Amino acid sequence: MKNPRPQPAQSVTAPRTLSRVVPDPTALKALTHPVRLRMLGMLRLDGPATATQLAARLGLNSGATSYHLRQLAQYGFIEEAPHASRRDRWWRASHELTSVPASEVEGEGLDLDLAFNQAILSLQVGHMQQALEEYAELPAEWRKASTASDIIIPMTAEQAEALTRRLTDIILEAMRVAPPLGERAPPDMVPFSIMLHAFPYPGRLPHREGDDGS
Repeated sequence: MKNPRPQPAQSVTAPRTLSRVVPDPTALKALTHPVRLRMLGMLRLDGPATATQLAARLGLNSGATSYHLRQLAQYGFIEEAPHASRRDRWWRASHELTSVPASEVEGEGLDLDLAFNQAILSLQVGHMQQALEEYAELPAEWRKASTASDIIIPMTAEQAEALTRRLTDIILEAMRVAPPLGERAPPDMVPFSIMLHAFPYPGRLPHREGDDGS
């Protein structure tokens, strides 16, 4: 029997701790602004930048961009980044993730939860539309890696929560062994976007307690 051909060694990256922020209601309210959400995403994805650079990418004037950056910094979402240039002020994201637990009570907390999710959804829809427009131009291996799935499963609330937690854990596990966003990565790596939306099928549950659903 022939000896098997030696296989190349697989590089293994040790898991790292993911930095995250859980904003309080005041900070969350500041983050619901669509421009600030986009700016925070850019700083996380591409690394440090100046107000002038972000203004050019967003189609805004640098004054408006500087104002939004100060708001993000005030609530701890971004911080000044060390840089050789003393002429410009550079900013970087303070955390890799923003965690917003679902509000369990009605009132201002729920209103903020809805406002934040609406802002996130608008941003994600824009990204999805752009990804679809670029799909035909993607290399075959990246078309194969992409998906737009829609799966509906009968579940209890407890089963649904357990499933979403499990899916989130799998995604975060992959993130922990990947290079941090905004830093140099191997040439065959690009940022890969995963959007997880999980919810009861619309119209199948009462909207308020005591509603008969009719």
